[in-house]
Amino acid sequence: MNVQQRATLEDVARLAGVSSKTVSRVFTHRDLVAPETVERVLAAAKRLRFRPNPLARNLRRGGPTDTIGFIMGELNNPFYYKLAAGIERELSAHGFSLVVATTDDTPEGEERVADALLGQRLGALLLIPVAEDQSYLEGERHLGTPIIAIDRPARNLVADSIVLENHRGVFEATTRLLERGHRRIGYICNPASVYTQAERLRGYRDALAAYNIADAWRWERLADDLTRPADGLIADLLDRADAPTAIITGNNRVTVGALRVLRDRDDDATALIGFDDFDTADVLGVSVVSYDPLALGKAAATLAIERMQDPAGFTRQLEMPTWIVERGTGERSPADRTTA
Repeated sequence: MNVQQRATLEDVARLAGVSSKTVSRVFTHRDLVAPETVERVLAAAKRLRFRPNPLARNLRRGGPTDTIGFIMGELNNPFYYKLAAGIERELSAHGFSLVVATTDDTPEGEERVADALLGQRLGALLLIPVAEDQSYLEGERHLGTPIIAIDRPARNLVADSIVLENHRGVFEATTRLLERGHRRIGYICNPASVYTQAERLRGYRDALAAYNIADAWRWERLADDLTRPADGLIADLLDRADAPTAIITGNNRVTVGALRVLRDRDDDATALIGFDDFDTADVLGVSVVSYDPLALGKAAATLAIERMQDPAGFTRQLEMPTWIVERGTGERSPADRTTA
């Protein structure tokens, strides 16, 4: 198949019998052009299948585009694609387009992907920070590009951020289990060093401390290797002589691992509350700390739009609410283990 060369603005001008400047004006300030000329130019553009390039136009002017960038982790995580959907819906309603890039949750990919996107003169950049340091974006911020950190605050960078109520969510989940009589409560997370997990772990420890439980470290299983299945961490914990009567998982990936281990052991007595909802959690009866990723995305997009309108305003860190959804696994009591 022979590939046709794309029509240029000059091609449209020749077919319409006008100057290139007139064609450009039709696509930028149409109200300044006579209606019959506009009609003739648009007819020529349609015939030649010409599409104006707003990116190139804005680059020539030295200004940003109406495109917003979003850097997220792995595509197969429901949290990320629902978050992206919330961002896109809000941006679209305000005339912006969204371009998404992924890092596969690896720090080394973050700066490379950010550099590639910022070369397009984005109107704003939204990202879920993975690397230990985002100071490489400081120069871009000084050039006027708003940077919005989602789910985790940026490090070594002055930027707006929007996060979940991570601490409160796990604090309340742990407190629910304590109120039901549990005293040996495990906490499993991977990765453990990121901001979200540090806050959730702090909520777990604070709740236990409020009940004067000082040796909770025995029931913690923390890892920082996404290639390591959570199943082994959970099995190791449940193999203890003083195995926990309840466990809290730090994200949906670990929750699924916990469900596999409990199923293989025919264990329907150990209580389980997972952070993050997931598609089949209601079918499986899994109690979770939930939130609305679409609302999180929408709020992040709104924050970006507001920052573009007020680039010199004070930076903000917003928190989105979490809540507990009781479906069965989190409502088991310690007595269930002795009667099972």
